[in-house]
Amino acid sequence: MPAIELTTTERRALRADAHHLDPVVMIGGDGLTAAVLKEADSALKAHGLIKVRVLGDDRAAREAVFTALCDQLNAAPVQHIGKLLVLWRPVPEKAPKEEATDRKPGPREVKILKFSKSGTRRPEIKKVKVMGNQRVTAGGLIKRAKKRLASKKPA
Repeated sequence: MPAIELTTTERRALRADAHHLDPVVMIGGDGLTAAVLKEADSALKAHGLIKVRVLGDDRAAREAVFTALCDQLNAAPVQHIGKLLVLWRPVPEKAPKEEATDRKPGPREVKILKFSKSGTRRPEIKKVKVMGNQRVTAGGLIKRAKKRLASKKPA
């Protein structure tokens, strides 16, 4: 028996969510192999709710594959209809990355104010998206920022 048991209302909601999904794993003539298990496990980690298509004609063999998949992947059986199997397993929480402190700033929106040369017209305001490696010059142009060179003087 699988480790996860679902109530009928949970199973009904998961069936409704799985209705529009396409099968992500196909089980062919070789049956349930290690490669199929690995692919189904990675799909469950990524999506949580997947459809599996079994290409055999024997219903008893499909039911055996369904129970074996649920047992080996610790997934809950949601639905077995025809050659389609629907499995569900909660998606594991992702640990926060510590590399986020090293990241550069993303794009930002900057207002550029250009005055007319004669001074009689109103100034022109332009909103521009500036990427992390760009800067706005005094003249209102966008240039790629250059790396600052360290001083060559001895300390």
